[in-house]
Amino acid sequence: MSSNQLQVTVNGTQLIMTRQFNAPREKVFRAHSSCEHLKNWWGPREWPLTYCKMDFRPGGQYHYCMTGPDGTEAWGLSVYKEIKAPELIVYEDAFSDKDGNRNTSMPTTTVRTEFTEENGKTIIRSVANYASPEALKQVIDMGMEAGMAETLDRLEEYVEKMQ
Repeated sequence: MSSNQLQVTVNGTQLIMTRQFNAPREKVFRAHSSCEHLKNWWGPREWPLTYCKMDFRPGGQYHYCMTGPDGTEAWGLSVYKEIKAPELIVYEDAFSDKDGNRNTSMPTTTVRTEFTEENGKTIIRSVANYASPEALKQVIDMGMEAGMAETLDRLEEYVEKMQ
């Protein structure tokens, strides 16, 4: 894996994304744990986080909105299944509306994000499991890879600034 480049693999119904960060895993993990942090890096630059409500615990939810340059809103809802600081976050992720109702016409995925540390650098490995290859293709066709690459670039910038 080349340093700080998003590596993406598609394996059947799985989207596997891996990226290294020049920061300890406690810091990278903490950047995922509250709206205070997420508002600084979640989403592509042109689609910043404009709404965020989070209960970061198993059974808790993360309800958010990214707003595009033309004012288009993209709402999402995640339900945390497992959190093991600072090494693991498992959640179910879905598109939603502003009231937190799932958009059933869009794919839902279960994501397992692992944080490992090697020589003071953190590797995030995120495996998103979709119900079908077609559901995975739908999000890839929407620009998921480019959006996540830019989002993780922003995370890299943010963790460099974090105290």
